[in-house]
Amino acid sequence: MKTFMIFLSIFLLLNTNFINESTATTQKSWRDKDITDMNDADLEHLLEEWEKDDEPLEPDELPEHLRPSPKIDLSQIDMSNPDNVLKMTKKGKGVMMFVDVLEELSEEEADVVMKIWQSSLHNNHIIAERYPIDKKRSVYLFPEGSQAIDAKNYLIEQPELSHITLEGQMYHGKNSKAKTADTGAQNVLNTKPKKKNKKKSEL
Repeated sequence: MKTFMIFLSIFLLLNTNFINESTATTQKSWRDKDITDMNDADLEHLLEEWEKDDEPLEPDELPEHLRPSPKIDLSQIDMSNPDNVLKMTKKGKGVMMFVDVLEELSEEEADVVMKIWQSSLHNNHIIAERYPIDKKRSVYLFPEGSQAIDAKNYLIEQPELSHITLEGQMYHGKNSKAKTADTGAQNVLNTKPKKKNKKKSEL
């Protein structure tokens, strides 16, 4: 009987040690794995370890959809100036601008001109990424939306520009045929002779 009790005690002791060792191995196994052998759960554990002591990101380092909206003081905005209003409301937001060059430019000329415009904007500290979407049309993406207004004012003065579209509003270049037509029509209206009122004596 004593021999049986001794064997039973040894078996229970060995079994307990085995369970403890297995548990410890399981708990630290994801840390010991090569990253190429990790599954989704292991990678999630690893990410949690990395982010545990990280400081929160600054607002300007967050993705745009997570950034807090800037506070706008309407009393400081000249509401009669659309450019100022747009600058304030687009501050800290991404903005797209569609840019079209004149039809008479060749495809090569159009590409060169729009690259020059992008470089000129960068030289003036206006960050814009250009994405061609047609032979003579590109999208300019402004990470800082308030800069799109200054870019618009620069582009409409370029002789090769046909028009740009910003926030649903179209702006024509100074040599655009559409702008010339609008100006001509306005001049006709302004120079149209007015009908003279007949004098009462002639009636």
